[in-house]
Amino acid sequence: EERLSLADPEWSDVHVVTGALKLFFRELPEPLVPYRLFDPFIEAIKLPDPQEQVERVAELVQSLPPTNYATLRYLLAHLCRVMERVDVNRMTRQNIGIVFGPTLLRPEREPGSLAAGMAQQNQAVELLLAHFDRIF
Repeated sequence: EERLSLADPEWSDVHVVTGALKLFFRELPEPLVPYRLFDPFIEAIKLPDPQEQVERVAELVQSLPPTNYATLRYLLAHLCRVMERVDVNRMTRQNIGIVFGPTLLRPEREPGSLAAGMAQQNQAVELLLAHFDRIF
């Protein structure tokens, strides 16, 4: 078993670490938000009332398997801390949604229109970050 040390110079570039993290989540057999919840998440994002969006997404998050819930909560808490340093890293909520949306929340089969689906995936992650305390 090979042991890695994050103190090694090869890991000093934050993009390498972030890329590895995204790759880990992308390579899971099923995304962190399971396939069965993809459509309900997207439907929640489409609700016209922002309050209803948050309430519905919170219900969906509560229905996640315990391991998925804990991992998603931990990752999003970290990403909230990343957003606190936006002046240094330029990682706004929207940018994080773009980077992590398609990785954490994806359909089992790719739809015909990738752009429309990605926008909603990004919006779902943005909503999770914007209302982290209410959802978790």
